[in-house]
Amino acid sequence: MKRLSIFILSTCLFANACTNASQVNAHSLKTAIKSVAFIKERLPENQRVEFEIAYWTIRNHIKDDAEFLKSIDQQNAAGIIELGKAIFAKNKAAGMTELANFDNWEQMLSNQLAQRGEQASDALDPKDKKGYPRVDYKLHSM
Repeated sequence: MKRLSIFILSTCLFANACTNASQVNAHSLKTAIKSVAFIKERLPENQRVEFEIAYWTIRNHIKDDAEFLKSIDQQNAAGIIELGKAIFAKNKAAGMTELANFDNWEQMLSNQLAQRGEQASDALDPKDKKGYPRVDYKLHSM
């Protein structure tokens, strides 16, 4: 009987842990970073950049760690993006100079995607030489 109750309890705990996989666990900064990375990794390619920009918009706006963790705790990807959009709109209305060039969130997002595309094409190191000599080792017993 005792084994059955332990099995049922562990099954319930496991099921509870699995249902919160798409939500940010913000008990500490370390767990928040891990869960944000986990969520970002599982997002479709077109939402990853928007999620990342929204997360860092929130982080740059809320400097206090405890308040930041409280604001993102138990949020899913859509919640983080909506919160990031709201902060963007608030900062835009406040007249932040960094946001003066953008009319809306989508324009800022497309600009960020264009900048990332430029960085990706320049990522090759000019010092990297192709066709360097091949080094083979003879692995045999002595």
